[in-house]
Amino acid sequence: MTAHANELAVHVRGLRKRYADVTAVDGLDLGIRRGEVFGLLGPNGAGKSTTVEILQGNRSRDEGEVSVLGTDPATGTRAWRSRVGIVWQDESTPAELTVRETVRHFARYYPRPREAEEVIGLVGLGAKADSRIKALSGGQRRRLDVALGVIGGPELLLLDEPTTGFDPAARRQFWDLIRLLADEGTTILLTTHYLEEAETLADRLAVVARGRVVAEGEPGELRERYGTGATVTWTENDGSAREERTGTPTRTVAELMRRFDGEIPGLTVTRPTLEDVYLRLTGQESAR
Repeated sequence: MTAHANELAVHVRGLRKRYADVTAVDGLDLGIRRGEVFGLLGPNGAGKSTTVEILQGNRSRDEGEVSVLGTDPATGTRAWRSRVGIVWQDESTPAELTVRETVRHFARYYPRPREAEEVIGLVGLGAKADSRIKALSGGQRRRLDVALGVIGGPELLLLDEPTTGFDPAARRQFWDLIRLLADEGTTILLTTHYLEEAETLADRLAVVARGRVVAEGEPGELRERYGTGATVTWTENDGSAREERTGTPTRTVAELMRRFDGEIPGLTVTRPTLEDVYLRLTGQESAR
Protein backbone atom coordinates (compact mmCIF):
# COMPACT_ATOMS: atom_id res chain seq x y z
CA MET A 1 0.00 0.00 0.00
CA THR A 2 1.30 3.45 -0.92
CA ALA A 3 0.85 6.08 1.76
CA HIS A 4 0.40 9.76 0.99
CA ALA A 5 2.91 12.18 2.47
CA ASN A 6 0.47 13.40 5.13
CA GLU A 7 0.02 9.79 6.32
CA LEU A 8 3.74 9.44 6.96
CA ALA A 9 5.45 10.16 10.27
CA VAL A 10 8.83 9.82 8.54
CA HIS A 11 9.48 10.61 4.88
CA VAL A 12 13.03 10.25 3.52
CA ARG A 13 14.19 10.46 -0.09
CA GLY A 14 17.75 10.29 -1.43
CA LEU A 15 19.42 10.67 1.97
CA ARG A 16 23.20 10.84 1.84
CA LYS A 17 25.84 11.32 4.51
CA ARG A 18 29.60 11.07 4.10
CA TYR A 19 32.45 11.13 6.59
CA ALA A 20 35.57 12.14 4.65
CA ASP A 21 36.01 9.33 2.11
CA VAL A 22 33.44 7.03 3.76
CA THR A 23 29.83 7.09 2.56
CA ALA A 24 27.67 6.05 5.52
CA VAL A 25 24.27 6.66 3.89
CA ASP A 26 24.04 6.45 0.12
CA GLY A 27 20.67 7.46 -1.33
CA LEU A 28 18.45 5.93 1.36
CA ASP A 29 14.64 6.11 0.99
CA LEU A 30 12.15 5.48 3.81
CA GLY A 31 8.45 5.98 4.41
CA ILE A 32 7.13 5.20 7.91
CA ARG A 33 3.39 5.43 8.43
CA ARG A 34 1.89 7.10 11.45
CA GLY A 35 1.12 4.60 14.20
CA GLU A 36 3.20 1.70 12.89
CA VAL A 37 6.19 -0.12 14.34
CA PHE A 38 8.93 -0.05 11.71
CA GLY A 39 12.09 -2.13 11.98
CA LEU A 40 15.38 -1.04 10.42
CA LEU A 41 17.78 -3.97 9.98
CA GLY A 42 21.34 -4.10 8.74
CA PRO A 43 24.90 -5.05 9.70
CA ASN A 44 27.21 -2.74 11.62
CA GLY A 45 28.29 0.13 9.39
CA ALA A 46 25.21 -0.09 7.17
CA GLY A 47 24.12 3.45 8.07
CA LYS A 48 21.30 2.74 10.53
CA SER A 49 22.54 4.83 13.46
CA THR A 50 23.53 7.72 11.22
CA THR A 51 20.04 7.69 9.72
CA VAL A 52 18.43 7.72 13.18
CA GLU A 53 20.68 10.62 14.24
CA ILE A 54 19.63 12.61 11.17
CA LEU A 55 15.95 11.89 11.81
CA GLN A 56 16.34 13.12 15.39
CA GLY A 57 18.09 16.30 14.27
CA ASN A 58 21.39 15.48 15.99
CA ARG A 59 23.37 15.10 12.77
CA SER A 60 23.39 17.07 9.54
CA ARG A 61 22.91 15.46 6.13
CA ASP A 62 24.78 16.09 2.90
CA GLU A 63 21.88 15.50 0.51
CA GLY A 64 18.29 14.38 0.44
CA GLU A 65 14.80 15.24 1.60
CA VAL A 66 13.80 14.45 5.21
CA SER A 67 10.50 15.10 6.97
CA VAL A 68 9.75 13.91 10.52
CA LEU A 69 6.27 14.64 11.87
CA GLY A 70 5.94 17.19 9.08
CA THR A 71 9.16 19.05 9.93
CA ASP A 72 12.71 19.02 8.57
CA PRO A 73 14.80 17.83 11.56
CA ALA A 74 17.59 20.22 10.56
CA THR A 75 15.31 23.13 11.50
CA GLY A 76 13.26 21.44 14.22
CA THR A 77 12.16 23.66 17.10
CA ARG A 78 12.10 22.81 20.80
CA ALA A 79 8.38 22.10 20.49
CA TRP A 80 9.06 19.66 17.65
CA ARG A 81 11.81 17.92 19.64
CA SER A 82 9.41 17.34 22.52
CA ARG A 83 7.30 15.21 20.15
CA VAL A 84 10.21 12.86 19.36
CA GLY A 85 11.61 10.39 21.90
CA ILE A 86 14.88 8.55 21.43
CA VAL A 87 16.80 5.72 23.08
CA TRP A 88 20.44 5.69 22.03
CA GLN A 89 22.81 2.73 22.08
CA ASP A 90 24.96 4.39 24.76
CA GLU A 91 23.43 5.44 28.07
CA SER A 92 24.36 8.84 29.45
CA THR A 93 22.44 9.30 32.70
CA PRO A 94 23.94 10.92 35.84
CA ALA A 95 25.25 8.14 38.09
CA GLU A 96 24.60 9.84 41.44
CA LEU A 97 20.84 10.34 41.01
CA THR A 98 18.24 7.70 41.80
CA VAL A 99 15.99 6.21 39.14
CA ARG A 100 13.00 8.21 40.42
CA GLU A 101 14.95 11.48 40.57
CA THR A 102 16.25 10.99 37.04
CA VAL A 103 12.90 10.19 35.48
CA ARG A 104 11.20 13.09 37.28
CA HIS A 105 14.01 15.44 36.23
CA PHE A 106 13.72 14.53 32.55
CA ALA A 107 9.92 14.77 32.70
CA ARG A 108 10.28 18.50 33.36
CA TYR A 109 11.65 19.01 29.84
CA TYR A 110 8.31 18.08 28.23
CA PRO A 111 5.01 19.95 28.08
CA ARG A 112 2.84 16.86 28.62
CA PRO A 113 4.97 14.07 30.15
CA ARG A 114 3.71 10.71 31.29
CA GLU A 115 3.56 10.04 35.02
CA ALA A 116 7.06 9.21 36.27
CA GLU A 117 5.89 6.37 38.52
CA GLU A 118 3.92 4.83 35.67
CA VAL A 119 6.92 4.87 33.33
CA ILE A 120 9.24 3.44 35.98
CA GLY A 121 6.80 0.55 36.43
CA LEU A 122 6.39 0.05 32.68
CA VAL A 123 10.13 -0.56 32.23
CA GLY A 124 10.30 -2.91 35.22
CA LEU A 125 12.25 -0.67 37.58
CA GLY A 126 9.62 -0.23 40.31
CA ALA A 127 11.74 -2.11 42.84
CA LYS A 128 14.78 0.02 41.94
CA ALA A 129 13.08 3.42 41.95
CA ASP A 130 15.14 4.67 44.91
CA SER A 131 18.43 3.06 43.82
CA ARG A 132 21.23 5.24 42.56
CA ILE A 133 22.03 4.74 38.90
CA LYS A 134 25.62 3.74 39.66
CA ALA A 135 24.25 0.75 41.61
CA LEU A 136 22.18 -0.58 38.70
CA SER A 137 23.22 -3.45 36.46
CA GLY A 138 23.85 -2.83 32.78
CA GLY A 139 20.45 -4.20 31.84
CA GLN A 140 18.72 -2.05 34.46
CA ARG A 141 20.48 1.06 33.17
CA ARG A 142 19.25 0.18 29.71
CA ARG A 143 15.70 0.00 31.05
CA LEU A 144 16.19 3.47 32.49
CA ASP A 145 17.28 4.71 29.05
CA VAL A 146 14.00 3.38 27.66
CA ALA A 147 12.09 5.15 30.46
CA LEU A 148 13.74 8.46 29.55
CA GLY A 149 12.87 7.90 25.91
CA VAL A 150 9.15 7.51 26.61
CA ILE A 151 8.65 9.88 29.58
CA GLY A 152 7.70 12.76 27.26
CA GLY A 153 4.84 10.81 25.69
CA PRO A 154 6.37 11.11 22.19
CA GLU A 155 4.42 10.82 18.95
CA LEU A 156 7.49 9.21 17.39
CA LEU A 157 9.90 6.99 19.32
CA LEU A 158 13.34 6.22 17.84
CA LEU A 159 14.91 3.11 19.36
CA ASP A 160 18.54 2.41 18.43
CA GLU A 161 19.42 -1.12 19.64
CA PRO A 162 17.23 -0.65 22.74
CA THR A 163 17.47 -4.15 24.22
CA THR A 164 21.24 -4.56 24.11
CA GLY A 165 22.22 -6.00 27.49
CA PHE A 166 18.70 -7.18 28.37
CA ASP A 167 18.21 -10.68 29.69
CA PRO A 168 15.41 -12.70 28.01
CA ALA A 169 12.82 -11.79 30.67
CA ALA A 170 13.63 -8.06 30.41
CA ARG A 171 13.49 -8.23 26.61
CA ARG A 172 10.00 -9.77 26.72
CA GLN A 173 8.87 -7.07 29.14
CA PHE A 174 10.23 -4.44 26.77
CA TRP A 175 8.26 -6.02 23.93
CA ASP A 176 5.08 -5.65 25.99
CA LEU A 177 5.92 -1.96 26.48
CA ILE A 178 6.39 -1.43 22.74
CA ARG A 179 3.04 -3.11 22.04
CA LEU A 180 1.39 -0.85 24.62
CA LEU A 181 2.89 2.29 23.08
CA ALA A 182 1.89 1.14 19.59
CA ASP A 183 -1.67 0.49 20.77
CA GLU A 184 -1.71 4.08 22.08
CA GLY A 185 -0.81 5.34 18.62
CA THR A 186 2.92 5.99 19.02
CA THR A 187 4.94 5.61 15.82
CA ILE A 188 8.07 3.56 16.54
CA LEU A 189 11.28 3.15 14.55
CA LEU A 190 13.36 0.27 15.87
CA THR A 191 16.90 -0.70 14.91
CA THR A 192 17.97 -4.07 16.24
CA HIS A 193 20.27 -7.01 15.58
CA TYR A 194 17.75 -9.38 17.20
CA LEU A 195 15.76 -10.69 14.25
CA GLU A 196 13.23 -12.42 16.49
CA GLU A 197 12.59 -9.04 18.10
CA ALA A 198 12.12 -7.36 14.73
CA GLU A 199 9.78 -10.07 13.48
CA THR A 200 7.75 -10.02 16.71
CA LEU A 201 7.32 -6.26 16.97
CA ALA A 202 7.51 -4.71 13.51
CA ASP A 203 4.57 -4.16 11.19
CA ARG A 204 7.07 -3.59 8.40
CA LEU A 205 10.84 -3.94 7.98
CA ALA A 206 13.54 -2.37 5.85
CA VAL A 207 16.88 -4.10 5.33
CA VAL A 208 19.79 -1.70 4.86
CA ALA A 209 23.14 -2.60 3.29
CA ARG A 210 25.91 -0.22 2.28
CA GLY A 211 23.78 2.81 3.10
CA ARG A 212 20.77 1.84 0.99
CA VAL A 213 17.46 0.07 1.56
CA VAL A 214 17.75 -3.23 -0.31
CA ALA A 215 14.34 -4.65 0.70
CA GLU A 216 11.21 -3.43 2.47
CA GLY A 217 7.92 -5.03 3.48
CA GLU A 218 6.09 -7.01 6.13
CA PRO A 219 8.19 -9.79 7.72
CA GLY A 220 6.17 -12.57 6.08
CA GLU A 221 6.28 -10.76 2.74
CA LEU A 222 10.08 -10.53 2.89
CA ARG A 223 10.38 -14.25 3.67
CA GLU A 224 8.08 -15.07 0.76
CA ARG A 225 9.74 -12.70 -1.71
CA TYR A 226 13.40 -13.29 -0.89
CA GLY A 227 13.41 -16.78 0.60
CA THR A 228 15.11 -19.50 -1.41
CA GLY A 229 12.48 -22.21 -1.02
CA ALA A 230 11.94 -24.87 1.61
CA THR A 231 14.30 -27.64 2.70
CA VAL A 232 12.85 -31.14 2.94
CA THR A 233 14.85 -33.68 4.95
CA TRP A 234 14.20 -37.39 5.49
CA THR A 235 15.93 -40.67 6.32
CA GLU A 236 16.44 -43.35 3.69
CA ASN A 237 15.82 -47.04 4.43
CA ASP A 238 19.57 -47.58 4.81
CA GLY A 239 19.64 -44.95 7.60
CA SER A 240 21.32 -42.22 5.56
CA ALA A 241 20.04 -38.66 5.90
CA ARG A 242 18.89 -36.84 2.78
CA GLU A 243 17.76 -33.32 2.09
CA GLU A 244 16.41 -31.40 -0.87
CA ARG A 245 15.89 -27.66 -1.28
CA THR A 246 12.80 -26.99 -3.35
CA GLY A 247 10.26 -24.35 -4.21
CA THR A 248 7.51 -26.98 -4.21
CA PRO A 249 7.86 -28.84 -0.87
CA THR A 250 4.33 -30.28 -0.98
CA ARG A 251 5.09 -32.00 -4.27
CA THR A 252 8.37 -33.35 -2.89
CA VAL A 253 6.61 -34.75 0.19
CA ALA A 254 3.92 -36.34 -2.00
CA GLU A 255 6.58 -38.06 -4.10
CA LEU A 256 8.31 -39.32 -0.96
CA MET A 257 5.01 -40.66 0.41
CA ARG A 258 4.53 -42.71 -2.72
CA ARG A 259 8.08 -44.01 -2.54
CA PHE A 260 7.85 -44.91 1.15
CA ASP A 261 4.26 -46.09 0.84
CA GLY A 262 2.98 -43.64 3.45
CA GLU A 263 5.08 -42.69 6.50
CA ILE A 264 8.34 -40.90 5.66
CA PRO A 265 11.13 -41.59 8.19
CA GLY A 266 12.62 -38.47 9.82
CA LEU A 267 10.60 -36.04 7.70
CA THR A 268 11.03 -32.33 8.35
CA VAL A 269 10.08 -29.36 6.16
CA THR A 270 11.91 -26.13 6.97
CA ARG A 271 10.95 -22.87 5.33
CA PRO A 272 13.24 -19.81 5.07
CA THR A 273 13.47 -17.76 8.26
CA LEU A 274 13.83 -14.00 8.48
CA GLU A 275 17.48 -14.66 9.40
CA ASP A 276 17.99 -16.57 6.14
CA VAL A 277 16.49 -13.68 4.18
CA TYR A 278 18.48 -11.07 6.10
CA LEU A 279 21.81 -12.83 5.55
CA ARG A 280 21.04 -13.24 1.86
CA LEU A 281 20.05 -9.58 1.36
CA THR A 282 23.10 -8.27 3.22
CA GLY A 283 25.54 -10.63 1.47
CA GLN A 284 26.35 -12.61 4.60
CA GLU A 285 24.94 -16.03 3.71
CA SER A 286 28.36 -17.65 4.08
CA ALA A 287 28.59 -16.31 7.65
CA ARG A 288 25.84 -18.63 8.84
